[in-house]
Formats: sequence, structure tokens, C-alpha cells
Amino acid sequence: MRRYSAFGWLELIIGLLLIGLGIFTFVNPDSALSGFVFLYGITAVIMGIADLILYIKIERFLAFRSVVSLVAGILSVMSGFMLLVYPNAGKWILAMLFPIWFIAHCISRLSHLFSIRIMAGTGLYYFTLIINVIGLLLGILMIFHPMFTLLSSISIASLYLILLGIDGIVMAFSHMGR
Repeated sequence: MRRYSAFGWLELIIGLLLIGLGIFTFVNPDSALSGFVFLYGITAVIMGIADLILYIKIERFLAFRSVVSLVAGILSVMSGFMLLVYPNAGKWILAMLFPIWFIAHCISRLSHLFSIRIMAGTGLYYFTLIINVIGLLLGILMIFHPMFTLLSSISIASLYLILLGIDGIVMAFSHMGR
């Protein structure tokens, strides 16, 4: 009988949450910036907690690479709480924090590519590499062009959240999630 660890279930739950949030954001773009600030805050907090749990699980094995998960987790949790505490200013905070959140999460995932390749195979390795390089480039683009962030954040965010969700679900069912 196989026993699955909480890591796989956590990735699955986060993946489903991200896909649902991405689809909901794509379907309702006009109310997304004001109405979903709370949901984005909760999602950032949950993803930050997941990065912190990952740090706790792998800290003794990966040394420096695990510190990246710690920093990304702290930044995600801080970003999420900022969105939750200041909902009225959430649109502007969202435009500033989305790039930071994208970059922090992508750097965290990219720092674990070696482990993903060993535990989950080359298919998931390349999928995770491509998704997170795209996210990193989008985050950098959003930092240097804030109007791009404001005008396209809903479409980009919804598409990227769906891709992150798919990545999480695939990771949950791979050897990484066991």
C-alpha cells in the first residue's frame, strides 16, 4: 500500500485553487481588480506558506537552495497580508506586488529544478523550467512597464495562474508529490 505525503496533497490543492482563481479572473475581468484583491491576498499567503513548508522539508538537504524557498515564502506571505490589510489600495498594490510575487515564486521553483528532474523526470523538469522562465520574464516586464501591468495584469495573471495550477497538479501526481 502506498502512502502519500502531505506535500502532494498540498500541491494538488494549490494547483486546483490557482486554476479556479485563474478561470474566475479570466471570466470576470472588470471586477477582478477590485473584487479579487482579497482572493489574491489569500492565494499569496497560501503559496507563501507552501514555500515555507517546502523550506522546512528540504532545508537540511539542499542548503542554499532552500533559503530561496524561505525568502520567497516570506515575500509571498507579506504580499498577501498587504493585499488583505489594504483592500481599497489593492489595485495599486496589486500592480506593484504581482511582479514581485511572480519573480519570487519563479525563482523559488527554478532553484528546485535539479530535484524536480531527479524525482519527477525530464518532462516535468522542462515544463516547470519553461513556465517559470516565462513567469520570470513577465515579472521583470511588469516591473519596468507599470502601465503594462495595469492594462494586462488580468489576462496575464489569469493565464499564468492557470499554468501554475497545472504545474502544481502535475507535480502532485509526480514522484515529487509522493
